[in-house]
This record gives sequence, structure tokens and C-alpha cells, in this order.
Amino acid sequence: MNRNSIFRISFLALSVLVAFGTMAKVQNTAKSADNDTDSTAIHQQSVIDEVIWVVGDEAILKSDVEEMRIQAAQEGQRFNGDPDCVIPEQLALQKLFLQQAAIDSIEVTDADVAAEADQQLDHWIQMIGSREKLEEYKKQSIGQIRSELRAALRERKTVGMMREKLVENIIVTPADVRRYFKDMPQDSLPFVPTEVEVQIITQTPRIPQEEIDRVKDELRSFTDRVTKGETSFSSLARLYSEDPGSARRGGELDYTGRGMLDPAFANVAFNLTDPNKISKVVESEFGFHIIQLIDKRGDKIKCRHILMKPQVSPEAVTEGLARLDSVRNDIIAEKFTFEQAASVLSDDKDTRNNFGLMSTSTEMTRRTSKLQMQELPQEVARAVDGLQVGEVSKPFEMINTRGKTVCAIAKLKNRVEGHKATITEDYQILKDVVLNKRREEALHEWVVNKIKNVYVRVNDQYKNCNFEYQGWIK
Repeated sequence: MNRNSIFRISFLALSVLVAFGTMAKVQNTAKSADNDTDSTAIHQQSVIDEVIWVVGDEAILKSDVEEMRIQAAQEGQRFNGDPDCVIPEQLALQKLFLQQAAIDSIEVTDADVAAEADQQLDHWIQMIGSREKLEEYKKQSIGQIRSELRAALRERKTVGMMREKLVENIIVTPADVRRYFKDMPQDSLPFVPTEVEVQIITQTPRIPQEEIDRVKDELRSFTDRVTKGETSFSSLARLYSEDPGSARRGGELDYTGRGMLDPAFANVAFNLTDPNKISKVVESEFGFHIIQLIDKRGDKIKCRHILMKPQVSPEAVTEGLARLDSVRNDIIAEKFTFEQAASVLSDDKDTRNNFGLMSTSTEMTRRTSKLQMQELPQEVARAVDGLQVGEVSKPFEMINTRGKTVCAIAKLKNRVEGHKATITEDYQILKDVVLNKRREEALHEWVVNKIKNVYVRVNDQYKNCNFEYQGWIK
């Protein structure tokens, strides 16, 4: 028996199961109905699902399409074509990539999706008003909603990783870029939005020893309460931890390698051996912690922690702003340069060694210091908006990437106004355009070839669709 025959049998079996389930629903409805209820009324009361596509050994149900349609409507997504055709094809494409990911042993773990799922869940709760309202709306418990959300995110990330693997070896040369844009009309060239280069100096306001001692004493009191059995570590984490990502999970951090943790935190966490004992108070760049071991697995650790941050007083912020105002005045007076001040005086370890220059990674993992205004922290964008190139902002207060209150000054190093891309000024942008085009073509070709070698069964109602990929109808 060949592969296609096996898949046809699978499809028939699925169809029979769906039909059997539908028949059972109809029969149950009929039994409970009055004697004068006709067959039309019985049919209307039945909830019918249907297998509409089969890709490989995976079925796509009519309910899958409806769920995706509802989600798209909630997110304001529009489809380029008839949704009744576009949505099933998108689901079929996802099946292709997931099947290939299984063959290539590409796996996304719960740890990879937990934080993003919780963030999305919090957003939903905030939008709808409360956990109870969300449960009522979804007709599921928070645990069920979280589980489904994680599963959906895991599939999405798996598909993304599979797509990346398929195109990871595609390269573009300067000759390819010049050839691609050589005869392109001016009005077809990409538009590059206004970009800026910004340097920054940050200083952390002084925190009195009394405030540091208060935080340490409170963390030690938590340790005593857990040790005496008065409460659990996870309960205290939910109530008091200032790490929003882990607090809702009782302070839990899933299996993590040493390199992903703050060095001071990692040194203490990886030396823990007894899950019944709690670490001493440890200071990291985020604040002060106590840590409880859950498990070790190879070179990764699973633990709980409670984070507390000393409070910065308004007086300390005022003093910090005044210090940076003096630094700004000395820069303007040319006693030293902004770059020299950033290298010596700045607390921002991400920019200090680069003379205060801010940068980010693009989707192509390329590091760049040319940023659009919306890519800057809001406080920085406000500070440099309106500055002339070379000017230094007045001191301002901001929350840094580690959640700490800092004082800062910023310098507008360069500004490039929005313009049509040119090969001499915007080579990297044009290269990314060509690279993305090549990747899209490679993925399209892969899908076309994959469809040829995978069993696909499509219901008759979809055979007149104008699909993006040919070959679904066999």
C-alpha cells in the first residue's frame, strides 16, 4: 500500500469520526426533543464540525478556520483575498512547516514562550477589566487560557524557527544589490524614515544606606517566615516581588543557563544545593534578591526569587539632575567632551564603552546606531526632539532597561532626514530588501516543492479558490 493510499484512509477515518460524532449529537437531540419536533429543528440544534483539508496526516477543521477568523477580527487583521480561501491556506502552510520542524527536531519549550504568554494574558486582562471577566468571556479558566495561549505561541515560534532555518544560508553580495536596483524607477525605491544617532550619559541617584538596609531586612524577614513554616516562598513572591515577569508565577524562573542571568545572581543561584534552604541576600544590577532552588538540569537551573528595589527619593533625583547639569555645563564650556564624560561618568554599561552611543539590533540581527525616533525610549526621544546636531539636552529622569530610576543627559550626534534610499548612503537597507526578497522566493519554492510530495486533500468547496501556492488541488 503506497503513502497516498494510507493518507486517503486517514482522511476517510477522520470523516467517519466527524460524521459519527454529528450523528450522535443529532440522535441525542432527537431523544430529548418533543415528538412533534421535525428533522430540520433537530439539525439546527446540532453543532457540526467538519474536516475541510488534510495536509500530510494533519486535519484542518472548519472550527479552526472560524477561530482564526474571529482572532483576526479582534486584532484588526485584514486578508489579501477571500478569507474563506486565505485562512485555510495559511493553516495548511503552518502544517507544512510544523511537519518539517518535527523532522528536523526543531523544538520550542515552555520556557521559550512562558513570559510572552503571560504578557499577552496580562494585556487581555487589562483590556477586559479583570481575570473573572476574561474567564467569563472565554468560557475557560485562566489556567486553560494560559495553556492554549502557550500552545499557540509555541507553534508560531516553531514555524518562525523553521522558516529561518530554511533560508539561513542565503547570502547577498554588493553586486546583487546594485543589479537589483540598477534600473528601478525612483518612485519605487524604499523610503527611509528620519533616523538619529544619540549618545547618552546616565547616573543612578544616590540611595541612603538606611534604605538599602530596610530592603535587606525585609528580605531576611521573608526568609525567616518561610523557614518557620508561616508561609511559602511563592506566596511572598506573588505579594512582594518587584519582578513583574516572575512574580505572578510565584517568583519562578524556568530552566535558565548561567549566561542568561546577572553574574552576581547566577553565582549564588548555581551554588544552591538544598531546595529547602533560601539564599543570602544578593545584590544584582536589578536590585536585591533572595533565591530558592527548585531543580538543576545539566547546565541549567530552575529557581524562585523575590526582587526588591530600594526606593529613590525625590531629593536624590533632584541632586542627580543637578550633578548632570554641571556635567552638561562643563561639556558646553569644552572642559571635556561628551564622549569623555560618557566613558568615565556614565553608569549605563550598555553604552559606556561606546562613548555613550545608543544602538539596537534589527530583525536581521545587524547592530546599528541609526535609530528612528519611535525606537528610542520615550524620555530620550522627548529630550532630543528639537535639538540641533551636536547639542546636549537638559538633564531628565527616566526608567532604564533594568527598571531603575536614573538621571540622564543626551546628545544628538547625527540626524538624517527621511529620504528615498540610495546605494551610497543606504546600502545596508537596500541589501536587506534584496535579502528578504531572496528569502521569500526561496520559501515560496520550498512550499511549492513540499506540496508536490505531501498528501493533500481539499474539500470540493475550496477548489475554485485563487490560492497563493499552486498544487493544493490534486
